[in-house]
Amino acid sequence: MSHERRPAQDRASAPSQAPEVDRLPLRSDCGNCFGLCCVALPFARSADFALDKEAGRPCPNLATDFRCGIHQDLRQRGFSGCTVFECFGAGQKVSQVTFEGRDWRSEPGSARPMFAAFAVMRQLHELLWYLTEAVALPQSRPVREELRAALEKTERLTLGSAEELAAVDVAGHRGEVNVLLLRVSEAVRAKVPGRKKERRGADLMGARLKGADLRGANLRGAYLIAADLQGADLRSADLIGADFRDADLRGADLTDGLFLTQAQVNAARGDARTRLPRGLRRPAHW
Repeated sequence: MSHERRPAQDRASAPSQAPEVDRLPLRSDCGNCFGLCCVALPFARSADFALDKEAGRPCPNLATDFRCGIHQDLRQRGFSGCTVFECFGAGQKVSQVTFEGRDWRSEPGSARPMFAAFAVMRQLHELLWYLTEAVALPQSRPVREELRAALEKTERLTLGSAEELAAVDVAGHRGEVNVLLLRVSEAVRAKVPGRKKERRGADLMGARLKGADLRGANLRGAYLIAADLQGADLRSADLIGADFRDADLRGADLTDGLFLTQAQVNAARGDARTRLPRGLRRPAHW
C-alpha cells in the first residue's frame, strides 16, 4: 500500500526444496497501479491505521500521481498496516490489463467496477501464488497436471473483463484449489521425519514456542498473533493462512515453509537471523 517501487528481493541464504520459480508478476508493482489499495479498501482506526476510512474513499495521504505522500514514514505516522499489505500484483493487473491504463480519477465512472475487480483479482492472484509454488515442488508430481490445469484456469479468470471478474465464484474456485494444495502439503510433510504437530486453526496467540520443533507441522489458519517463535524450526510447515501479526520470528527457520506469503512475513517481527523461503523479502522494519 506504499506506492513506491519495491527493492530487489532479499533471498534467504538457505537452499529451498523447490526450484526458483518466477513469481514476479505476483508481486505488487505500485508504480503501475492507480493506488487501488489506498482507495478501494476500508481502514479502521487502530494500532495499524491512524484514521478511519470507508471503502471507495481515497486515503488523504494518496498523492495525485497515485503514490503515498508519507511512504518513508508510514510506521512512524501510525500506518503500519500499509507496510504489511500485499496485493500479489492484483493492483497493476487491474490498472494496466483489466482497465487498460484508464484510471478512476480521469474516468470517475470506472471507479466502482475497478474497485470491485480489484477485490476479486487480489484473491485470484493469491491463489496463483500458492499454485505456482505447488507446481514447482518435487512432491507435487502425482497431482501436477491437476495443479497446472488449476493454474491455467485461474490465470484465465484474471484476464476477464470487470463484469466477468465480478461474476467469478471465488469461494467455489478457492475450494477446488485448496483440495489440491492440501494434497501437496500432505505429500511434502510426509517426508519430514518424526511425528508432525497438528495445529490447524489452533489458538496460539501469545504462545511460548521459543525454540519449538514445528518442522512439518500443520499450522494452516493458526492464530500465532504475538507468539514467541524465536529460534523455532518451521521448515516444511504448512503456513497457509497462519496469522503472524506481531509474532516474534527472530532467529526462526522458515526455510521451505509451505505457502508463506510476503504479507505474513511483513506482519511479523524478525531479524537478520530469520531464515525465509526463497523468493520472500526481509522487511525493512526488521
